Amino acid sequence: MPLLRRNKGRKRKTLAFCILIVASWVGGLLWFIDSIPKTPQFSDQKTDAIVVLTGGTLRLEEGLDLLERGLANKLFVSGVHRAVNVEELLRLSRETPSQLDCCITLGYEADNTQGNAMETALWMHEQGFKSMRLITGGYHMPRSLMELQYVLPDTEIILHPVYPDHVKLNDWYLWPGTSLLIIGEYNKTIFIPIRRLLTRLITAKD
Repeated sequence: MPLLRRNKGRKRKTLAFCILIVASWVGGLLWFIDSIPKTPQFSDQKTDAIVVLTGGTLRLEEGLDLLERGLANKLFVSGVHRAVNVEELLRLSRETPSQLDCCITLGYEADNTQGNAMETALWMHEQGFKSMRLITGGYHMPRSLMELQYVLPDTEIILHPVYPDHVKLNDWYLWPGTSLLIIGEYNKTIFIPIRRLLTRLITAKD
């Protein structure tokens, strides 16, 4: 009987722990969804640079439009395929203003969001810039901002999300594609502090 009681006690504790983990994950997911910016910040404020993170539709078009409007003098596009140059990029985005060629810099090194942040930080430091307008998908913005603020703690970052038609943030739970996209972003976001902690531990051992 004592052994049976101990087994039941362990099962209750395990169940309570699992419920706590699931509740924490769901609560974090709801917080994450609420943190997704719904509109651009300070839409007319000028910054030193406009930064576009590739990987989704509307991002480059929005960056070029803001550059043409004079909201910054430089546009940095991070995570560009190595076979693409400025002229080809403008052609692919159906833009032809030749005067923009001198104002656009392409980053070819990044292949993920962490790489985008590191590549952008290096370029911002090289340029001596202290403010930027960040363009990426709204669902991608919380994770992008977390990565960028880590490597650019003293830089003013204005959020400028874009919203492709296929991403349905309103009633997202009714759209399987959007739900999987948001949950995937959330899981990647909560892994960031774990990755940083592991990196510090490994570095400390070395």
